[in-house]
Amino acid sequence: MNASPIRSFHPLFYLLWLLVGLIQASQTELLDDEAYYWVFSQHLDWGYFDHPPMTALLIRAGYFLFPNELGVRLICILLSTATIWLLEKMTRQNDPRLFYSIVLSMVALQIGGLLAVPDIPLLFFTALLFYRYELFLKNESWKNAIALSIVVALLLYSKYHGVLILLFILLSNLQLLQKRLIYLVGILALLLFLPHLWWQFQHDWVSFRYHLQESNVNPYKFSYTIEYLIGQIVLPGPLIGLLLLPAAFLFKTSNPFERALRFTAVGIYLFFLLSSFRGRVEGNWTAPALIPLILLAHGYLAEKNNWQKILYRLLPPSLLLILILRLGLMVDFIPSNAIASRFHSWKHWPDTLRQRTNGLPVVWLNSYQRASKYAFYSGQVTHSLNFYRERRSNYNFWPIEDSLQGKPVALMDIYDMHRFTDSIQTPLGWVGYRIDSSFQGTSKYWFEPFTDHLEARKGDWVRLSGEVFQPSPGGRIDSCRIGVFQQGTWLMDWMIPEKFWYPSSDGTEFEVRIKQSLPPGEYVLVFALNAPGLPPTHNSRKIKLRVIQ
Repeated sequence: MNASPIRSFHPLFYLLWLLVGLIQASQTELLDDEAYYWVFSQHLDWGYFDHPPMTALLIRAGYFLFPNELGVRLICILLSTATIWLLEKMTRQNDPRLFYSIVLSMVALQIGGLLAVPDIPLLFFTALLFYRYELFLKNESWKNAIALSIVVALLLYSKYHGVLILLFILLSNLQLLQKRLIYLVGILALLLFLPHLWWQFQHDWVSFRYHLQESNVNPYKFSYTIEYLIGQIVLPGPLIGLLLLPAAFLFKTSNPFERALRFTAVGIYLFFLLSSFRGRVEGNWTAPALIPLILLAHGYLAEKNNWQKILYRLLPPSLLLILILRLGLMVDFIPSNAIASRFHSWKHWPDTLRQRTNGLPVVWLNSYQRASKYAFYSGQVTHSLNFYRERRSNYNFWPIEDSLQGKPVALMDIYDMHRFTDSIQTPLGWVGYRIDSSFQGTSKYWFEPFTDHLEARKGDWVRLSGEVFQPSPGGRIDSCRIGVFQQGTWLMDWMIPEKFWYPSSDGTEFEVRIKQSLPPGEYVLVFALNAPGLPPTHNSRKIKLRVIQ
């Protein structure tokens, strides 16, 4: 089959791709993280604990048009379609049959492209960055420099992984540092990104602290690296990854643009391979590598007829698997608890529980994902009270807890049913709930030590001093403790008597002295408070403690 008949179906391909995505999006429950980003969109800001604000803005725009699952995903579906169009424009060979076969075989584009998650704008602006970068290389004009700077800023507003792409493009062509206009690109991009940096400054660089110091820090397991390597084969696939990865790395680059693609793909894969020795790496973290992967693999396959034959043989089973998965996300027939719990467990029971709790605001115990999903499907004001032994989330910063202080709320969880007076059976399992006539949240109290690095000898006293800030209104406090962690694992609590720390006003100084008998090693300390009947919350940043012999 020659290319010209396929080329005539060019508009039809994109129309069908978009139509299928819209139908799928409207008939598929929100993923947990999608619901969390929807809550982002209800609290628009220049930054969030987890991510920059791009995804929240996109969801807000789509949800304004359609207040349902389709609206949440609408703009991301448009961007994923535009990403494919940009990729096709950057392919060197006039072979749409080959390009469409690659795209249709990739589950990351077919399924991932309908989700309202930060990876979708990240992929789009990565593709747009390479498109604008190629134009800049061909014509170093002020117009192209300004356009490139805007794309750089939008890339960074999408996800922090964008920094890696910029770094590897620069490393692929260090002669860029000799071009005056490239400094204009950097300065303009920085100015456009300043509102987010100012937000980070106001919040003590919380996102950078989390991603660089708190996230993905666990004792190393060999399985982390094996899972990462397998995940990178499966992510593009399910079958096509075995073909695309070697094809991309066998492609011989011949110009700065192609070197940038090579450096970015190799750099991202190696960076996260090394990260797997530090802790678990989520498979989607390498998503931006898909852009150079597709372009490089397409360039190689276009010259290799034997490889193309393998691709075309893999296409029918790939399409069948993707079709089954697409249908399985809309209709619950795949025997998989992972799929059922994420896409078929939230449609109706939140409304039933809303009626049982008389529409009271809801506080989920230690689950920002369940809290977000419940908020979307019930319409109730919902908060997540995050346990100090688990991760924080943006619920630690939103004013939801402040608005609930002293008011009746419904407390919910799926664990430890004995804590609750009532429960309801759901596709998710049993959900326990009870009415708290006067909610007392403690997560807005904050201990700010004068130093976050301590050293002590084994058996010596550990002295902590600083300021403790009380929110207004503040919750009733039952106890204070310092949690002791090592390599992400909780070891023990040091209970602190009230007289040593209880705040009377903002900025009250505290001093705590603890006799410890920890063996030599590196530890992390976290202050935690709790109200009667509620779990302890995060009430300080992580404080490093080094115990020496």
